[in-house]
Amino acid sequence: MVLYFSASGNTRYIAQLIARRLGDDCIDLGGRIRAGDYAPIRSEKPFVVCAPVYICEMPRFVRDYLKRLPMRGNRQVYFVFTSGGYAGMSGSLAARLVKRKKLIYRGHAEVKMPGNHIVSDAYPQPSPEECLRRIESATKQARQIAAVIRRRGTLKARHVFLAEKLIILPFNSLWSRYGQPSKPFYTTDKCVGCGKCSRLCPLGNIEMKDRRPVWKGPCAHCMACILNCPFEAIEYGNITQKKEKYNISHYVRAEK
Repeated sequence: MVLYFSASGNTRYIAQLIARRLGDDCIDLGGRIRAGDYAPIRSEKPFVVCAPVYICEMPRFVRDYLKRLPMRGNRQVYFVFTSGGYAGMSGSLAARLVKRKKLIYRGHAEVKMPGNHIVSDAYPQPSPEECLRRIESATKQARQIAAVIRRRGTLKARHVFLAEKLIILPFNSLWSRYGQPSKPFYTTDKCVGCGKCSRLCPLGNIEMKDRRPVWKGPCAHCMACILNCPFEAIEYGNITQKKEKYNISHYVRAEK
C-alpha cells in the first residue's frame, strides 16, 4: 500500500509511479488529514509512505497523522521523500516514528524534484528546462526504488551526521512556530471564489468569506493553495508576483 501527501504534485507523481510498478494501491492522505480520519489502513504488502520535505523533515502534520494512524497487516514500512535537494532529518525521524509504532523500518529514499517553496527568495526557482531534467531523473530513480521494494530489499540514503541533528532539530521547532506566517497571502482580482484553496489546505486554515479566501494560522507553508489555484490568483506579499506557480501538471500528464 502506497500512502502519500502532496501539495504541488511532486510527491503524488512519485507515489503513483511506485504504486504502478508494484501493482499496489495508492491512497492520498490529504483528505484524511483534513477530515481527521484515522480509520485503519490494512495492507498485505509493505507500506510505502511518500512525503515531501519541509525545512529538513517531513511535514509535521503528516508525521502527527501517521503517529495516530492504525497501519495493519504487513508490518514493513518504507519511506520515500521528495525535496528540492536536501531531506535533512526526514529519514531519522521516520525511523523513530516506525519504531514507536512497533513496525519494521525498511529504510528511506530521497528523490530530488523541482523546488516549490516560492514564498521565499532564499530558494532559487529552477528553470523550466531544469524542472524537466529533475523530473526525468526522478522518474528513473522512482523505478529503481520500486524495484528494491518489490524484492523486499532495504532502501538506503545518506547518513545524517550528529552536527546536522544538533542544528536542525531546534531550528525546525522555532521555524515551525514563527517562520511560516500566513498573513502575507492574498488574492488578486483574478480570484473567482471557487474555494479550491480552502478545500486543499491540509490544516483547514483557509476560510471562505464573501467568496474570498481568508488565511488563518498556523500555516505549514505547503504551497497547496498558491500552486493549485486554477486562475493563479493567489500571491504572497511582494515575493511571488513574477515567479512561476509551479505544479507538476505543467510538465507531466496527471494520473487519474
